[in-house]
Amino acid sequence: MDLKQIEYFVQVAELGSFTRAAGVLRVAQPALSRQVRSLEVELRQNLFERNGRGVTLTDAGSRLLAHGRGILQQVQRARQELEALRGTAAGALALGLPPSLSRSLTAPLVEAFRARLPAATLTVVEGLSTYMVEWLVQGRVDCAAVYNATPSPAVELQPVLEERLYLVSARGKARPAVGPPVSLAEVAARPLVIPTRPHAIRMQIETALAETGAKARIGLEIESVPAILDLVQRHDLHAVLSLNAVRAGASAGALLARPITGKAGRPLAATLWLATSAQRPRGALLTQAQALVHELLLERLAARAR
Repeated sequence: MDLKQIEYFVQVAELGSFTRAAGVLRVAQPALSRQVRSLEVELRQNLFERNGRGVTLTDAGSRLLAHGRGILQQVQRARQELEALRGTAAGALALGLPPSLSRSLTAPLVEAFRARLPAATLTVVEGLSTYMVEWLVQGRVDCAAVYNATPSPAVELQPVLEERLYLVSARGKARPAVGPPVSLAEVAARPLVIPTRPHAIRMQIETALAETGAKARIGLEIESVPAILDLVQRHDLHAVLSLNAVRAGASAGALLARPITGKAGRPLAATLWLATSAQRPRGALLTQAQALVHELLLERLAARAR
């Protein structure tokens, strides 16, 4: 078994076709088929079920695909670390963003990344903060913007900023886009459209309400921020979001956002962190990319919050 065979196998498995994989890899299809067949002979297992529409994985193929992806990722990381010894910010970096940020920040992040780190490539992955911390440990992402992260020996955290949380409602024509503060008691009285657990802001608002002896009224559980904003506008529902998430939506002008006041009159806010793995070496690419992401997040989110 060699790296070429693993790479070829992974491409065929992901594309579901020898023809498409040969085109992506820029190799002749017979040569690709021979490499995969040699791998099957060596492992004494059929990895694919062939049919008229392409190929599907056998049970053995599914297991090998998980290992193959991990092997190729480790090889890529080894190359990046060796490049880092020369001080070159080159290679591939995977960045995780929560749904409330990915829609408005992905494009400017990609543009800034290309301008400042032309020898590197950026992949943006969207996911909940809880999942992205797991992905950091697993090596699926290299850096992630996460809300309300719990300190862990496996993860290094750099604070970016505090974002106030707002109760978001449909807006009457005579009402301003940003209204006066509301209490947790008023939040508890409203039917909410909110992401499922363990979404960081969902957990925070439920904890804050529990401390006052109240409980959230869950009207709908929706993961998509644009869908949440659309439902608030069209139905008698409310949401708890940051002002940045509200203003990034297409329907922001039809919404009223009121800051939530927590216990002892303190504003209810979520902390945004940049998280990286504490278990892997930091190369030039990660160091420079993290500084760039921190700068852009601070610049754009702070400006939009004003």
